[in-house]
Amino acid sequence: MITQAPWLARLGDLLRQHAKAIRALQWLVVGFYLTLLVIPAFLDLPPAQARMLDNLTVLAQFIFWGLWWPFVLLSMIFFGRLWCGVLCPEGSLSEWISWRGLNKRTPRWVRWSGWPTIAFILTTVYGQLISVYDYAQAALLILGGSTVAAMLVGFLYGRGKRVWCRHLCPVSGVFALLARLAPVHYKVDEQRWLENREPHLPTPNCAPLIDIRRMQGNADCHACGRCSSQRGAVQLSARSPNSEILIVGGQQQSDHWDSTLLLFGMIGLAMGAFQWTVSPWFITLKQAAAEWLVDSDIIWPLEANAPWWLLTHYPQANDAFTWLDGAVILTYIFGASLLVGGALWLLLRAAVRVMRRGDNVFQHLALALVPLGGAGLFLGLSATTVKLLRYEGLLLAWAQPARAALLIGAVAWSLYLAWNVISRHGGNGMRRLLAFACVNAGCALVGYGWWLQFWGWS
Repeated sequence: MITQAPWLARLGDLLRQHAKAIRALQWLVVGFYLTLLVIPAFLDLPPAQARMLDNLTVLAQFIFWGLWWPFVLLSMIFFGRLWCGVLCPEGSLSEWISWRGLNKRTPRWVRWSGWPTIAFILTTVYGQLISVYDYAQAALLILGGSTVAAMLVGFLYGRGKRVWCRHLCPVSGVFALLARLAPVHYKVDEQRWLENREPHLPTPNCAPLIDIRRMQGNADCHACGRCSSQRGAVQLSARSPNSEILIVGGQQQSDHWDSTLLLFGMIGLAMGAFQWTVSPWFITLKQAAAEWLVDSDIIWPLEANAPWWLLTHYPQANDAFTWLDGAVILTYIFGASLLVGGALWLLLRAAVRVMRRGDNVFQHLALALVPLGGAGLFLGLSATTVKLLRYEGLLLAWAQPARAALLIGAVAWSLYLAWNVISRHGGNGMRRLLAFACVNAGCALVGYGWWLQFWGWS
């Protein structure tokens, strides 16, 4: 067994030793989550002058979209997927019901590695169509629907496992990418594991279905601590936040879905989803389409008669999308995904071509953009935080400088990772510089997109 473990390793052991307390905490989080998710959906829409301290709906909106989601994302970068393993209500409910379920074998189609990417795209786009950040009914539909699906999957497949979290959760792919940057991880000494020295702790139940002995990195680990000190070979340890991208990312055969989610989802799609509400390009596109429809005597797309669960429809709040609104939103978001993601894909392919390397190096180089992708998501989600706090009368003069610092820092981090990946795989000096120039162009493109949203169009 591990003796004289450092404080970080002892912290991992505490998670294992206090499993009952963690279960109690999980149920408290579940109760808090369901209260804020369900009750506001059955209340009247808050008046325009409503504030957090006098209206539950506004308070729930701020907690979910102003605090919960942006800072859960941020926690992945600092602590790995600790949220998933210790606090996530969906994961807790899915695992709880799987102990009482049918225990069926997980079918191959569920284990398809593309589901997290597809689910992230669909939920992101659908959320924009029904204004999930603004209305409690929409939040209940998307978050509540996801929770019900997680419990259904847990009831059908596995015994005490989190099949939903491993294969189907809409944010599991995003969390897996961001957790690679965490400065802590559960380090496994495979040689010590194989030596199998006595005494043994009871075999842990790894809910996310990981082969603990061969585990490298944070991508799939939920950091729950159940395997801490197992066979004296597993302990919570500090590491460089760059190590999993630079070392593990170069050793493993990366799935092309990681790069697809990162380039076309976390960066391209997310930029379009956060940007369309302030984009003059969106207005120009919508006006041009409306004029063409009127000139063509096609009027029905200009009607705002869709149900609220298909397109935003709250006439009592003077907020109702027309069919044209929905079509233009889809066009803008998917257009941003294809244009920005496609440009990044081409630039990275060009970099790899210059280095005369293959697809595995492309996948490795793409991972260098994880800091930039994570920063973009945090900037977009925290825009809701800033908006809601300003409604409360706070000026937040520091918000713009903080955004600039975050964006510049993320670009610098991604470029640092990219240079090290290129140096690891590249050829002579000129080839390295040309490949690095391609990555610089990609980072500049993404940075320009966020500059437009927060400075250029403001």
